[in-house]
Amino acid sequence: MTRIVAGTVGGRTLAVPRAGTRPTSERVREALFSRLEHLDVIEGARVLDLYAGSGALGIEAASRGAAHVTLVESARDAADVCRRNVTALGLTGTVQVVAEKAERFAQRAGAEPWDLVLIDPPYDLPEDDLAGVLTGVGHALSMHAVVVVERASRTPEPAWPTTLVLLDRRAYGDTVMWFAELAVP
Repeated sequence: MTRIVAGTVGGRTLAVPRAGTRPTSERVREALFSRLEHLDVIEGARVLDLYAGSGALGIEAASRGAAHVTLVESARDAADVCRRNVTALGLTGTVQVVAEKAERFAQRAGAEPWDLVLIDPPYDLPEDDLAGVLTGVGHALSMHAVVVVERASRTPEPAWPTTLVLLDRRAYGDTVMWFAELAVP
């Protein structure tokens, strides 16, 4: 069972796709959002959740005060689950679901910059593909944006594009979270 940890829909459960996703554990989400709240990047933020799965990360951000969240998921079943979760939680005005490959979506600059980007790809995603996603989002960030990449602890540090620099690294069992921010010119 996956549930939202805190905020306006805290405690509510989420549907999860039958297969093909690896939901971030509740313990890891709680630690992640504690860190993000400390960095003061959630309240009123425009959030991009790539490889959304059930939408748990992006919905958690919406529950905790993000102004707008975009969930991007290419698997049809998972995107449908995201839509159902958003509707069931009454977040249709705050959260939108885009059924598209994260790699393709990241290459298009949005009309407004992102304040927080959550990237939780399949652990077997090749490092070169992740680097392409990071390059794409690196050009569409607000000045104080934070980018979070979730990976297996056995994977190397992401290859950050020149637009991003490492801010922090946190490990939680087999999961590691890499935090990055815009590089100062």
